[in-house]
Amino acid sequence: MERAGLRPRVDKALTAFLAMQRSRLLSIDEALAEVADALEAFVLRGGKRLRPAFAYWGYRGAGGIDSDHVVAAVAALELVQASALIHDDLMDRSDTRRGEPSVHKRFAARHAATAGRGPSEAFGDNAAVLLGDLVLVWSDELLHASGVDPADLARARPVFDGMRTEVTAGQYLDVLTAVTRDTSLDRAGKVARYKSAKYTVERPLLLGAALAAAPPALIAAYSAFGLPLGEAFQLRDDVLGVFGDPAVTGKPAGDDLREGKRTYLVAAAYETVSGASRAEIERGLGDPALDEAGVGRLRAIITESGALARTEARIAALTEEALAALQAADVEPEARSVLLDLADAAVRRTV
Repeated sequence: MERAGLRPRVDKALTAFLAMQRSRLLSIDEALAEVADALEAFVLRGGKRLRPAFAYWGYRGAGGIDSDHVVAAVAALELVQASALIHDDLMDRSDTRRGEPSVHKRFAARHAATAGRGPSEAFGDNAAVLLGDLVLVWSDELLHASGVDPADLARARPVFDGMRTEVTAGQYLDVLTAVTRDTSLDRAGKVARYKSAKYTVERPLLLGAALAAAPPALIAAYSAFGLPLGEAFQLRDDVLGVFGDPAVTGKPAGDDLREGKRTYLVAAAYETVSGASRAEIERGLGDPALDEAGVGRLRAIITESGALARTEARIAALTEEALAALQAADVEPEARSVLLDLADAAVRRTV
């Protein structure tokens, strides 16, 4: 993110855009200041900015010329990410995000502090739905207002639209899988692919490629690189969701277990164990009251089953596949170097 000063440039584009939206909201009603405050805090606080980075360097790798217009266009991906996280936290009933209250918790607390009428939790939930929708609308507006040439934008548009459909479909499959209790590796892989993998790496790369009018061979190479790397990224996320340090991840330990996530990690354990261990997984997975001792027992079962080692091996294999595809691609040298660094950051992260 430090090459080309990309992170501060993405943040600058987002800050300017959100300031404009604040003015628009306040022109409607002063009560909307809290909405502007919440979205500015959520979008601008923390975040790895991986998606804009993959899009920008995908663009540069295809011979695209640096410009602030392109930086603003790829910054729109952060608004898609914000929408997904706001809604994800609500669906998962997560209390925190990046060490701060999640959006629905923030607005529930505001309601309680002002002694508002009706249940505070319902107000918080309603606010999170609306704010998540609003920031998704804004992602479209930022892309179109970026200043990118209309012909370039026309090529990028189908990629952007497809990405947003895929991530929403993936979110629904994630919710459905928890309800149907499908713990197969096949279902876990499909959820990971559409909920996170494609829109984290592959689609951003293809967005950048479209903006640069990349040839079909490079587009195919970006998919061959981006899809396995995105899956490796999601598998790392799954590991952190069970074994991560809350002080680093900003989320309570074991939240994925309490939420009943049927991840590759859980599916791999479920496929291997039987008897009392399988019964323990079935009893604890999806139990919102699962305490630290219960989380510890499930972690032990997952580790002893070999599922953690199997997941780590899968991350390594997918990463190797992705890197081989990138090495074989006709990519501009500087962009290749940065994309290799980004790949490493995506799979070796601790947050």
